[in-house]
Amino acid sequence: MPTHLENAERGVRNLEHHPERLGNHLVNHFQFVALFVIGATIVWSAATSYWAMILKSAASVDDILLLFIYLELGAMVGIYFKTNRLPVQFLIYVAITVMTRSLASSLNVTDMPELRLLSMTGATLMLALAVLVLRYAAHRFPPFVSHVESDYPATAPAATTPSDRR
Repeated sequence: MPTHLENAERGVRNLEHHPERLGNHLVNHFQFVALFVIGATIVWSAATSYWAMILKSAASVDDILLLFIYLELGAMVGIYFKTNRLPVQFLIYVAITVMTRSLASSLNVTDMPELRLLSMTGATLMLALAVLVLRYAAHRFPPFVSHVESDYPATAPAATTPSDRR
């Protein structure tokens, strides 16, 4: 039968973990609310842009690429909602689309300064290579998910040694 001292020690240990659990709970709720606000803002911005296209009775390539940016941002928020992981590749896709939109919105590429044209296309190429590296790394080295206390189920790593991954 536990003594009063053992019960008191167990109570102190429980009190030490209570603020940490409360903090984790508050952070999870803040993330949920913030993601909802970001998602609603993306939908609102996309709808406003689409309505402007309808009012002018035309959609340029620039306008369509803007809708793709909203689509990629919305997908990124959706993935974060489902997996609690920020898909960095989608941020790079957004950056590539922004660069492409910037190039497409120029009146005439021949009028663009050579250095700007070279830097925009070079940056787009580097971002595309970054996506390639990220995809290769994700395929070759599956992510390890630590078993941290959270509301989300923990998953074990797919393979333990490089030879197991083949």
